[in-house]
Amino acid sequence: CMPDMKPVIGPADKHDKLWFAFGHSHQGFTLGPITGRVVEEMIHDKPLLVDLAPFSAQRFAK
Repeated sequence: CMPDMKPVIGPADKHDKLWFAFGHSHQGFTLGPITGRVVEEMIHDKPLLVDLAPFSAQRFAK
């Protein structure tokens, strides 16, 4: 679980071709399919189904 109860989804800042998709708490089984879809969309530069800004790892850098 993350401190704000939201998963971390998106590219890693310091490592090329490393993508984050973790921290779903006990909702991983439910949220896994949509997380997989949006990660695939990001990797292939497709339009995103949802806004992923709230799930960026950068939210903890403040």
